[in-house]
Amino acid sequence: MTRAWIDCSAGVAGDMLLAALVDAGAALPAVRAAVEAVVPGEVALACEEVRRAGLRAAYVTVSPARHDHAHRTWHDVRGLLTRAELPAPVRENALAVFARLAAAEARVHGTAVDDVHFHEVGAWDSIADVVGTCAAVHDLGVTGVTASPIAVGSGRVHTAHGELPVPAPAVAELCGGWRVFAGGDGELATPTGVALVTTLARTCAALSPMRLHATGVGAGTRDVPGRPNVVRVLLGAPDEAATASAVLLESNVDDLDPRAWPSVLTALLDAGAHDAWLVPVLMKKGRPAHTLSVLAPANHTASLRDAVFRLTSTLGVREHPVTRSTLARGWTHVAVHGTRLPVKVGHRDGTVVQATPEYADAAELAAARALPVHVVLTAATTAAHNAGLTPGASLAALGITLDALPGRA
Repeated sequence: MTRAWIDCSAGVAGDMLLAALVDAGAALPAVRAAVEAVVPGEVALACEEVRRAGLRAAYVTVSPARHDHAHRTWHDVRGLLTRAELPAPVRENALAVFARLAAAEARVHGTAVDDVHFHEVGAWDSIADVVGTCAAVHDLGVTGVTASPIAVGSGRVHTAHGELPVPAPAVAELCGGWRVFAGGDGELATPTGVALVTTLARTCAALSPMRLHATGVGAGTRDVPGRPNVVRVLLGAPDEAATASAVLLESNVDDLDPRAWPSVLTALLDAGAHDAWLVPVLMKKGRPAHTLSVLAPANHTASLRDAVFRLTSTLGVREHPVTRSTLARGWTHVAVHGTRLPVKVGHRDGTVVQATPEYADAAELAAARALPVHVVLTAATTAAHNAGLTPGASLAALGITLDALPGRA
């Protein structure tokens, strides 16, 4: 898997993000082909090396190939994207980005979404930035994106609607739920850039542990002394041996029917939690209660927080960043009472640390054979031991290749 982390600490614009992805290895011909499929003959793309505050960066020039561009509405742009011959992920991401842009502009100007005109971002160059960026992400094989807090700037900016404060209203609308800071003078983040980041990344997080493959640096138009006006993209594979970031969500609940708790825990696990559990506590005035704890992957924090509010009667959720060290794991099978039973194997670089039969499957087999569950679990543990799945054993020497089964953690 290839993960991307976008550094927006100096701001972000669509052409800057596109340039960073090209600099990281995305093929410019693939980007051009995608843009051409949407607006044939309208846009020319070129990439060159520049300097920003003394540092090297890539700069993508998006220029009109003709001079009769019409201002397009979201309805028009959606039609172009729907009809264009694009890879499905490129089309879906581009539609999602423009939908966010249109919703933000409609909210700011009090108009219907389909009637929004993209004159402020420019229909043809915003199409090039959005489609080009989505095509670059696809060309790089990126399977997940996170991004830093966004520097939005300060002061005032001149727009088609007059002089507006920074961040401009559309940028502020698009940044809802995202961490932002000023970061410098002037407009540092554009609507197109913010829409791309908050759609493709969805999660604002620090750089997660990864094995770094490539770095791309995309330049903005201005060269600001002492502050490189660039967006950076870091590409890599998740480092399974490294400490993974997570968030611990907690809430004390004293007024939920206890019979509901099993379904709550199951729903949270199904929603992507690493783990979820209850601890009995005694609250003020001697009231018995439970502390609900949810260990959430960083990119699932928001959805799991929403799930806690939806599934319980709590009025608040505490959040603590935590670190989580995990063994690489996979599944193999052993023969027990004439049935193949799954065994979870935790290992370090192919050396077995532990092997544990799956309880749910053991319980199902026990019921089918009219046996006590502990008898089946003991038989499975013995079978795993006889197969050589003991601490310190080499999976390669045993000739065992582990499988990843859907729904297993």
